[in-house]
Amino acid sequence: MKRIQLKLAAALALASLSLSAHADCSYPKAPASIPNGATATEAEMVGAMNAFKAYDAEVKAFGSCLDDETKAKAAGSAQLMQLKTMQSKKLNAAVEELQSKAKEFNEQVRVFKARG
Repeated sequence: MKRIQLKLAAALALASLSLSAHADCSYPKAPASIPNGATATEAEMVGAMNAFKAYDAEVKAFGSCLDDETKAKAAGSAQLMQLKTMQSKKLNAAVEELQSKAKEFNEQVRVFKARG
């Protein structure tokens, strides 16, 4: 019985090591702040726009990195399915955060433009 438990523990440890070995893709960080459109200068708004363009590129690169990791993994294994599921959740979270932050920024851009 102990031998079976030991083998099971070893298999679980190897599986977790295998999955953690694929953590090379850095999760993109959203811009730290969004300027207030009612008080921001044009330079601040342009700086924020450039930060969001860079953030968008980072999210796209993150998705490509996750795709490359999946392709590097042997097809058809149970670990591959776990990896795909985990990576899909990571990418979905990154895209949702990007969309949410972009919506906030776009609202502030409208406020800024309304100032004339």
